[in-house]
Amino acid sequence: MVSKFKTVFSVLAALATATVAVAQKTIPAPRATRSFVVPKLAEAKLPNGLTVAVVERSNVPLVTVRLVIRGGARSEGLSRAGLADLTAALATKHTKTRGADKIAEEMEFLGSGLVSGADWEKSVFSFTVAVDKLDAAMRIFGDVILNTTLDANELELLRAQALDNLAADLKEPAFLASYVASVYSYGEHPVGGTPESLKAISRKDIAEYRNRNHRPENSVLIFTGDIKPARANALATRTLGAWRKASGPTVFDLMTPATGETNGTGRILVIDLPDSGQSAVTYTQRLLRRGRVNCTVGECISNSVFFPATVTNSILGGGYSSRLNQEIRIKRGLSYGAGSGFSWRNGTANFATRTQTKDESAAEVAEIVVNEIKRLAETEAAKIEINPRKLVITGDYSREFETTAELAETVGAVYGYQLSPFEMTTFNIGVNAVTGTQVREFARVYLQNGDIVIAGDYRKFRDDLAKRFPGATVQVIEAARLDLSKESLQR
Repeated sequence: MVSKFKTVFSVLAALATATVAVAQKTIPAPRATRSFVVPKLAEAKLPNGLTVAVVERSNVPLVTVRLVIRGGARSEGLSRAGLADLTAALATKHTKTRGADKIAEEMEFLGSGLVSGADWEKSVFSFTVAVDKLDAAMRIFGDVILNTTLDANELELLRAQALDNLAADLKEPAFLASYVASVYSYGEHPVGGTPESLKAISRKDIAEYRNRNHRPENSVLIFTGDIKPARANALATRTLGAWRKASGPTVFDLMTPATGETNGTGRILVIDLPDSGQSAVTYTQRLLRRGRVNCTVGECISNSVFFPATVTNSILGGGYSSRLNQEIRIKRGLSYGAGSGFSWRNGTANFATRTQTKDESAAEVAEIVVNEIKRLAETEAAKIEINPRKLVITGDYSREFETTAELAETVGAVYGYQLSPFEMTTFNIGVNAVTGTQVREFARVYLQNGDIVIAGDYRKFRDDLAKRFPGATVQVIEAARLDLSKESLQR
């Protein structure tokens, strides 16, 4: 009897396996694209120059408030890297009437929390709160923006926390590779700072940066959610109407303009991190002064650079079914994931692929990345591959409007990149117009000959790296000697 059951079960299992195998060979067609309408944006300007932008959405009784100030890390130098981020963080810690604990407690009592920070292009202050708590939250918000004391004790606490976090991060291969690439490949610096710069930043530096950049005519206050423009404008006037313009010019960019066509020349840099256990493999390319990439983001959008870049990236490393993830993770099992992305700037665009693998396979992964970019540049991608990637891009874009916080972040990016709000309505059109020829040409012109940056235990992939990249000069820097303030990047 037992043997009969085993036989039956074996037959059923075989049939089930065959059925699954047949099903897997038939890839279901993508569903039709859902209709999506970009919400309308109302804009006003206060007498002090502050722009107020409102996107009304009444389906949920929440409002997100987001203050975007132009001039993030790009308006600081390498010697003071981290200044923009530290300035934004410190502003929320102490005012003339409230200490850090009181600010946090009062916002928590309202069911909210105040978040601040900076990226390359902008500084941001933001919170989300229930509609009936908005007036109270705005009073605290206005106090922080107008009346911060830039408390010296809070500065030292933030500095210590930043240094501790950075010390821990610099032991992680993925962070280390990205950290070094910011200077080595992109000619920038880490937004969060370096050990040397964080120690050098003084309260005077912060006060001067704030006076130079945190000013109403340089800012936009965004309201998204269950609020009408009239109420938003009244709240903005009552809360930030007393914010006055500072004397002297705003300094948006302290970076030395880059020259040449692309930064990448096929260089290989290894950050030797003994006993790391894993290696981070990064392929980087900075796009500038070539064709029409030397443009603001808005200009790049209008002259058809942005959209081919977006679709090209999605095919190469923009998700689970992208070429890099298919080749590195699914086919070869060398990593838990591989991807790529652009960090857009006003004037340049930073491209990077990123993956993490065991030390012994670091060189193999680097070779795969280079070969996949070469294949993308030499062979036109078919519609059967491009069209699903377009659906992924437009689907992801529609989800950026689902919550008040995501909506405020998207609107903030529009203003941070100095775009017209109209550009939000043309995104899907631009993506869907990209052809396979444009993808191939973009990869051919802009993505080849990039830098390879590997952070890991060099002794475990040194011979394989030399074998896979014969004739290449490999620069090696010991992680313990790393110093981005030096031209050689090491002490």
